[in-house]
This record gives sequence, C-alpha cells and structure tokens, in this order.
Amino acid sequence: MDFTTPPIEDGFTAEKLFTQGFSYTYDDVIFLPHYIDFAADAVDLSTRLTRRLPLAVPFVASPMDTVSESAMAAAMASLGGIAVVHSNVPAAVQAAILRRAKSRRVPILSDPAFAAPSAVVEHDDAFGASPFLLVTDTGTSAGKLLGYVARSDWTNQTDKGLRVGDYMAPPPKPAPWNADLNKINEIMESEKSGAVALERDGEVVDLVVREEVERVRGYPKLVAPATVGADGEFMVGAAVGTREDDKERLEHLVKAGLNVVVLDSSQGNSIYQLEMVKYVKRVYPELDVIGGNVVTMYQAENLIQAGVDGLRVGMGSGSICTTQEVCAVGRGQATAVYKVSSIAYKSGVPVIADGGISNSGHIVKALSLGASTVMMGSFLAGSLEAPGAYVYQNGQRVKKYRGMGSLEAMTKGSDARYLGDTAKLKIAQGVVGAVKDKGSVLNFIPYTLQAVRQGFQDIGASSLQSAHDLLRSRELRLEVRSGAAQVEGGVHGLVSYEKKYF
Repeated sequence: MDFTTPPIEDGFTAEKLFTQGFSYTYDDVIFLPHYIDFAADAVDLSTRLTRRLPLAVPFVASPMDTVSESAMAAAMASLGGIAVVHSNVPAAVQAAILRRAKSRRVPILSDPAFAAPSAVVEHDDAFGASPFLLVTDTGTSAGKLLGYVARSDWTNQTDKGLRVGDYMAPPPKPAPWNADLNKINEIMESEKSGAVALERDGEVVDLVVREEVERVRGYPKLVAPATVGADGEFMVGAAVGTREDDKERLEHLVKAGLNVVVLDSSQGNSIYQLEMVKYVKRVYPELDVIGGNVVTMYQAENLIQAGVDGLRVGMGSGSICTTQEVCAVGRGQATAVYKVSSIAYKSGVPVIADGGISNSGHIVKALSLGASTVMMGSFLAGSLEAPGAYVYQNGQRVKKYRGMGSLEAMTKGSDARYLGDTAKLKIAQGVVGAVKDKGSVLNFIPYTLQAVRQGFQDIGASSLQSAHDLLRSRELRLEVRSGAAQVEGGVHGLVSYEKKYF
C-alpha cells in the first residue's frame, strides 16, 4: 500500500471554479488565506480606471442621480478615487455640475445659489441645497460678489418683501479657488471671520464657512493623493448615452473639462454603443472612453475591438436593479467580473466591477477576481455628499435612492440607458427606495480602504497587481460557500448585537 503524502491541492483555481456552468455572486465564493510577509498598511491599492487614467484608490461613484453630483465628485477625487456625474439632467446642467466639482480643491458640500441685490426671496427654494445665497451685481457667478444671505437670516426676516441687498452680509475675504483647508482657516483666523469666498478668474466659486472647514478637518486624514489632473483640477467623469443628441452633450462636457466619459447602457454590446465608441475616439482622441455594461467575454471583445479604454461590468446585480427578474438576462457578478477581466487584461483594458457591493469583503472579491476598480451606488447612497435631502422614515434618517431603470428615473430621461426612450410602454428595470444616513464618505471610505487592505493581506497580495498575478498564476484559491457556510460566516447565534465597523 502506498503511503506517499499526496500533493497539497486545497480549494479551486478561479479558472476551474468559474467554468462549471454556475453563475456565482460575491457571497457565493470565498478566498482561501495565503502567506503573509507584509503589513496591511503596506498594501498598495493604486490602480487604473482606464488605459491612461491612474487612481490612487480603486473606488468609483456610480453615475446615478441619487449618488453622483458635484459634492460627491469633489469628495471622491479628494480621497483618490473618482465620480461619474449622471446624465439624467439637460446637457448644460450636467456640464455645470462637472464645472462646480472641478472648481474646488477641498471637498466642500456647498452648491451655491446666486441672486442680484434687487432680488426678493419669497421662498427658500431660491437657496436650493445651499445654506447661502451669494449676491452678485449680475445675479450669476460671473458677477462681482457684493455680499451673501444665510438661509437662517432670511428665515428670521419678518418682511419677506425686502430686497436681499437690504439685509445681506458684506462679502468675506476672498481666497483662490484651489486654496487648501489650512490656507482657508488661516484667512479666517487673520480676518477674524467665519467665512471665506473662493474665487477663480474673477468669479466667485463658493463660500466656505468655519463649520464646514472644521467638519472636513475632523474626519480621518485623507488616505491617498487626490485625483488631480495636470491643470491642478479634480478629475471628474461623466456619463452619456448612445443617441445622436449625446454627441452634443459630450461636446458640452468636454468644454467643461471632462476627464473620462462613460457610455451608459445597461447592455453595452449594441450597434449604438459600438458606433459611439468609434465616434468618441475619432473626434476626441485624447479622451478615454469606458464602455459597457457587459457580463460576457463576447460582449467585452466587441467593445475592445471598437476601441474602449475601460469596461464596466455588471447586469442586474445592483441592489435597486431588477433586470435579471424582469428580462431574465444578466449574470452573477463574481462570474461576470472574472470572465470579462480574464479577456480584457490581455488587451490592457481595465475592468470596473459595477454593482453588488455591500461591504468591504465584496470589494476584496471584486478586485481579486480581476477588476481594477469597483463602482458603487448603494454603498455611497445616503451619505452626506449624495444628492437629495434627508427625511425621517420609521424613526430613521434616510435619503432617497433609486435605480436608473426605475419608472421615476426614466421620466427624467434615463430610459435611453435601457434602449426604451422610443418605446410606447415603459418597463421598469429598477425600483425606488431609501438608504439610511451613513454620514460623510470622507469618514467611512478611509475605514473601508483599511478593511480592503486587511483582506488583501490575508490572501497574500501586497498590491492590486499582486492579487491579479496570484489569480492568474493559479496560486489564489477559492471555494463555493453553501447556504449554511454563508450563515456561519456572518453574525449568528446571538440574542442581540451592535453592528459597528468603525
């Protein structure tokens, strides 16, 4: 009888696991631990969003109208990631959102509203989402700043018929648009003022108050170099569709300083997108274009051949997406990411894992299965930087979060994303919901990054490239988790518990 010790063969290679005819989600699979010879803090998560656009951290905010506008774009860029501004607004409005984000070098929440001194404010809608109304001689950002009105000052006015020029505060000391928090605070201290006006090329960009400076300084130290272009501005992406009028939209965005464009389709392997990719590469050769969404190698190959610089992977995996139920089409996200990345890397095309991210473990899985970045919607929704106002629902502070395939979003124009803008009947492929208050992304993203670093340490990968090398060399091993294993891997067997990660 042969008692020779058998060779060690633990778990499965990704190649073997994902070729058995099953469609796996992130929760279905688990990585086996590998060898550690480095500290978690030494893990390098720098990556590429596209062929030519590097990022310090692999996080991308999704182009959804309840996720990515100017505040989210500024915050994500300051953290070393990037946001993609949604296209569910007129082209001029989308371009304005892009310009606002790029006209900052600190992640301030304000979305300034403007008025002329002769204006009479009869309703607080004039303030929009801003706590201030900036008063200029023209009533626009292009005018000279004459003063400002705080929303609280307007509220306390008994005579709402007064012109704002009659009760506005004098203009604060100006600072350059790209001043950092220390410089802004220094001006406040020297002027003994509670506000500073940020100006660029003679125009007022924003008003920063002391409370906002203290808020941002109170969060964990920004964990990576900001995503900044050669011009010193934050890098920001934007989504466009594949229709003829999207070419005009793209022109507006390029003039506003667009850094990368995402062709926003739920099923990207279409003649419309292939032609749009070729158009962008011909007319704007310096602009990187991200195609998608795709979930198969065949879809990916078509877009790669057309000339995309990045691929967005996912179909029906988002928390508010119902495409797989309604249309019976899609793929489990873990399988989709592995399959697409296994062909895309051969052409040097980075993959964005879009959807299905609920926790830091999902991020580790997406990146280790071949993605270069993860795109997040629900993970960032409900945050301070996400668009919309907080409301209370069943005793919880929440913000609206909706799928771009929901009927509500489609009425604003997102039906083109689902090739349904010419259809007589609108079929929803998403829902509208609410997400509880998560606080600021400036607070929870640094903790999330550290958790991802610890996950990489456990699988023996000191960098994102190292994780991909381990995957493709077959050293990284996985297994499928049974339903009982998934329960065991989470919190269980307790009468009660408090869930806190930081």
